[in-house]
Amino acid sequence: MVGLLLATYPAFVLTCTWSYVLQSPLPGGRHGPLDAYRHTLASAIVAYTLDARAVHLVNRVMERRGTRANAMDIHNNLIGAAIGSRAARFSDIEPMVMRSVESGDVDAASPDQTTWLPASDWQEGFAW
Repeated sequence: MVGLLLATYPAFVLTCTWSYVLQSPLPGGRHGPLDAYRHTLASAIVAYTLDARAVHLVNRVMERRGTRANAMDIHNNLIGAAIGSRAARFSDIEPMVMRSVESGDVDAASPDQTTWLPASDWQEGFAW
């Protein structure tokens, strides 16, 4: 039973996240606002359904290469963790994430502001 849960949980998070991402009009699938949205949303879902500590673990394992893009992803993952921790209902998560992205900016330094790289660094498609 535990093995089944461990196998299905990532699929649950990915399905929820991508169901919104693929419908989003945001530009910048890699390194832009859409990428920031995806990271923030996935992390919010994980924090809401598990715990914010799981997001910190994912950051340590998956985002440790030290590039600007990884720093951006870590920043947005932590914002998502905070959103997921604050959300009262699952249905609150996506609107909270979208508000965060709408108030975001290029190279935002505030720990409360979603960030992405300059448009010259955006790439089409998605990073899996």
